[in-house]
Amino acid sequence: MLQITDIAYSVEGRPLFDGATATIPDGHKVGLVGPNGAGKTTLFRLIRGELTLDRGEIALPSRARIGGVAQEAPSSDISLIETVLAADTERAGLMAEAETATDPHRIAEVQTRLADIDAWSAEGRAASILKGLGFDAEAQQQPCSAFSGGWRMRVALAGVLFAQPDLLLLDEPTNYLDLEGALWLEGYLTRYPHTVIVISHDRGLLNRAVGGILHLEDRKLTYYQGPYDQFARQRAEKRAQAAAFAKKQEARRAHLQSFVDRFRAKASKAKQAQSRLKMIERMDTVTTPEEAAKSVFTFPQPEALSPPIVALEGGETGYGDTVVLAKLNLRIDQDDRIALLGRNGQGKSTLSKLLADRLPLMSGKMTRSSKLRVGYFAQHQVDELRIEETPLQHMLRARPGVLQSKLRAQLAGFGLMAAQADTEVGRLSGGQKARLSLLLATLDAPHMLILDEPTNHLDIESREALVEALNAYEGAVILVSHDMHLLGMVADRLWMVADGTVRPYDEDLDAYRAMLLSDTDKPAKPGRKKAKPGKPKPTKDEVAALRADLRKCEDRVAKLEDMRGKLQTKLADPALYGEDRAGDLEVWNRKYAEVQDGLAKAEGLWEQAQARLDAAEERMNAPA
Repeated sequence: MLQITDIAYSVEGRPLFDGATATIPDGHKVGLVGPNGAGKTTLFRLIRGELTLDRGEIALPSRARIGGVAQEAPSSDISLIETVLAADTERAGLMAEAETATDPHRIAEVQTRLADIDAWSAEGRAASILKGLGFDAEAQQQPCSAFSGGWRMRVALAGVLFAQPDLLLLDEPTNYLDLEGALWLEGYLTRYPHTVIVISHDRGLLNRAVGGILHLEDRKLTYYQGPYDQFARQRAEKRAQAAAFAKKQEARRAHLQSFVDRFRAKASKAKQAQSRLKMIERMDTVTTPEEAAKSVFTFPQPEALSPPIVALEGGETGYGDTVVLAKLNLRIDQDDRIALLGRNGQGKSTLSKLLADRLPLMSGKMTRSSKLRVGYFAQHQVDELRIEETPLQHMLRARPGVLQSKLRAQLAGFGLMAAQADTEVGRLSGGQKARLSLLLATLDAPHMLILDEPTNHLDIESREALVEALNAYEGAVILVSHDMHLLGMVADRLWMVADGTVRPYDEDLDAYRAMLLSDTDKPAKPGRKKAKPGKPKPTKDEVAALRADLRKCEDRVAKLEDMRGKLQTKLADPALYGEDRAGDLEVWNRKYAEVQDGLAKAEGLWEQAQARLDAAEERMNAPA
């Protein structure tokens, strides 16, 4: 159980917590939500003990392990799978000790503990997590240095999930995942065996992966049972009730004050007026809850163009001499709302760049409207903003000669008010930087807006505002996003990017989500019968690995049998049964029971390894 009791904490004189209290029972999955800058990440640091409370207490069970993703996995020569395996420090230490230990009693303890934590299936579990986060078997054997920072963040996330801490703290984990990875994470968190607290603005995750919402507002913590939509309804009801009560109280106060003002000077009414004045003073003031600052996006509207605005016939595109997408026969009209679906690495961003004229057409024909203007937003553009300049300076460079008052009005239309407009970009929040990039992408009132993961770093209110703005926008929208709520609210057409081409996807988003969660392979191609599923023949290397695994299991069983024999000899010694040796006898009996238990588990693992090898050899030797 995580117990937060009456905590207070301030940063540079600004209180983030004051009398905040909450209790999270063991095993609960909780979403931590609240306005940007309220202190959600700071609360994680306080729980981990990285910061010192001004007052109060945060209590966890003794020896409870806390885990989270603080930074990306280092760029090393160690393979991804080994990096993830090393994240479970207990297993890694025990495995190392098992190779060097000589004391039979310690060997028995190590082997028993390894069996208890299911150490022998660790590589399979680690591989499964990496696969869920987008790394295939080949990628898992590559060194971390072969991947960019965003991908190494996934490796770090895989490591902490594999280690299975008692309290898992995740801060915006879907920001560096694609749709497939985000959906996989949702499912994984629902099955996670311990307590989870996740900071997220992903409404889908907060509705499907957690069973409670911890709300941080006005320096207090309030726990709500149920997913995010239920929390939103409960909070709206509470705010409505508070507003109604405050209105009634204000009316009562005004009535009393009116009596006081009218009769204070009259001697006959002075006592009654004084009484009512005391009633006013004794009233506990209930203020009307402040409405959350309205998050807005104001997209300039383009003039209408004749359809289609883009048409592709037999198109091919890629990088250098490498073709990534081919047989592209696509049409886009100005009123289209299209979501690009497909597993990671299939070419969604490649298609986005082609449509944005950031990649050349290698062959085929592309027809564009002569007046077509395209707005393009991708996460890397947020990272390319000039951190030493202010948003206003960015606007002045994009629109030289335009009055500052007009540029400030445009910034305000994207929620960047006067204070943010004059703040260096390097000091802005991730959400404010994303707003600035979106504004720069839409300055020319584009006829087609291409958005590649636009919701990263945007809070829930901003995501809802983006939905409203896109639905009011009169141009075409091409969306790549891991936010299923955004896709469902905006897109009315789905394109599947798979097998080196792009085709319409005739099912809905729920069907696509179900396909991903069931780990189904690629959808069947139109016009072809779906091949019957069958396991491919294992390679010689895979069979050799299974044989090596079997040998390890056999060695483990032999070592434990040897220890059992030595313990049986010890227990057969008559001297051990003297009246003064009762304590020693209990110790040796306990050690014997531990070895017996470890041996039973080791034999079970040996049988499983033998069965896997037999099945693989049978498939390898079967006729084609």
